[in-house]
Amino acid sequence: MICPKCRSEMEAVMYEDIEVDRCKTCRGIWFDAGESDWLRHYDAASAIDTGDPVTGREKNRINRYHCPRCAGGMLRRVDVKHPHIHYEECTSCRGSFFDAGEFAALLQAREEP
Repeated sequence: MICPKCRSEMEAVMYEDIEVDRCKTCRGIWFDAGESDWLRHYDAASAIDTGDPVTGREKNRINRYHCPRCAGGMLRRVDVKHPHIHYEECTSCRGSFFDAGEFAALLQAREEP
């Protein structure tokens, strides 16, 4: 699989018997539909989301890309309770892409009181 943001190769990463794809260069994370729901706790995020959040914010500025799984269109999503956190979702296969630091930031924000 090729990263939708930096066009580098992605590698498979296993956590709790769930395989996600992480970019070897920018460290963005691809979740097939439903995978991110299974890993919605901060321990999983800190193990999977190992990229630099500064790099993630730089890559988040890229707004022309396609789904790495099915080449469908990607739609930017914003967490309603945490509008500073953005991620992308495929309009066809419903997979999602988080730039480096976004998945960990989302789960950390959800765990704060």
